[in-house]
Amino acid sequence: MKRTTFLTASLLATEFGTRPLKGDAASDTAEEAPAPYGRPSPHESDVVRRPRGVPSPALTPLAAQLGTITPNGLFFVRDHAGIPNLDPARHRLLVHGLVRKPLVFSLTDIARFPSVSRNAFIECAGNTSPGWRGLGDGVQFSHGLLSNAQWTGVPLRLILDEVGAERDGTWLVAESADGAGYDRSLPVANLGDALLVYGQNGEMLRPEQGYPLRLIVPGFEGSAQVKWLRRIEVVRTPVYSREDTAQYATLDASGISHPFVFTMPVKSVVTLPSPEHPLPERGAYECRGFAWSGRAAIRQVEITTDGGASWSKATLDDARAAQSLARFTFPLRWDGSEMVVASRASDASGDVQPTFAALRAARSPDLRYHLNAIAGWRVRTDGRVESADVSGS
Repeated sequence: MKRTTFLTASLLATEFGTRPLKGDAASDTAEEAPAPYGRPSPHESDVVRRPRGVPSPALTPLAAQLGTITPNGLFFVRDHAGIPNLDPARHRLLVHGLVRKPLVFSLTDIARFPSVSRNAFIECAGNTSPGWRGLGDGVQFSHGLLSNAQWTGVPLRLILDEVGAERDGTWLVAESADGAGYDRSLPVANLGDALLVYGQNGEMLRPEQGYPLRLIVPGFEGSAQVKWLRRIEVVRTPVYSREDTAQYATLDASGISHPFVFTMPVKSVVTLPSPEHPLPERGAYECRGFAWSGRAAIRQVEITTDGGASWSKATLDDARAAQSLARFTFPLRWDGSEMVVASRASDASGDVQPTFAALRAARSPDLRYHLNAIAGWRVRTDGRVESADVSGS
């Protein structure tokens, strides 16, 4: 797992010689023993999750993240009825329905199955929903419902084999132990990589991330990755629950609702420059950002500095996997004039990130979910950065 580092606004300013860090390395040497659970430096105190107007969701500070793995304490949070306090010794998973042998599993039972670890992002279907009105205050508020982690758990197929799932059981209903009894209908045919997860980034899940057990379906929208998992029912057809229909269905341009659109489309965002990272002076910079797709590995990222009139290839990190974040960089030189910077990603399936104009033409203008349009940032002559429209590209 790669080491994840962060760049705060104060550290960015220091990097380009505009302001020294607080304190002095010699005089600020800590005397106390290391804390039982490590904490970030006090100089990184502004790298925190922030709410979008209400306690849930809490947004990842994506503009501060340099590596592809999001630390557990900064992973975004979305819940529908609060965070339950579950005792792992008492928690149980019921698997029933169209199976030959219904079973109730304890966490100890599940831990005895062969385990795997893999990297995968989770993105809320509503991530970037402010984009229809401009990206607003920055990357955290526009794209912060996205995080990436290394997950450890048991392949779902092993549990389904254990209970003897019937061939005509082509759907599952996954139910949460939260106060809402949150549930989603999921197609078995698309769950080949799904995991029953108990570990995140080398430690047990955090309570807000589904402790002690959750479902991870790489590439699917976040609402399908049921936390605090307590029940799986194998069924013939979807149950069309409230979450399947009223909450997580998409609208097309004619207003027709389409449930069960799970896979997150190809997407990217520039994190530097951004409103969180203005440019303090003219000169050379490393433009940075992330790209991701629920369908396939990222194949290419292009950068524009003129609002979409021209595009150039960015450099992608070597370690790229399907359904995981890819990091890109691009050499940028700013001469002090206004410019519009944006990224455009494409994946190995052939999908290319569209403009907002293309999305508006294809979908309902009121659509809240799966917005993957090109996101632009306008660098003003004083170095400040704000949202910009690149729909004309």
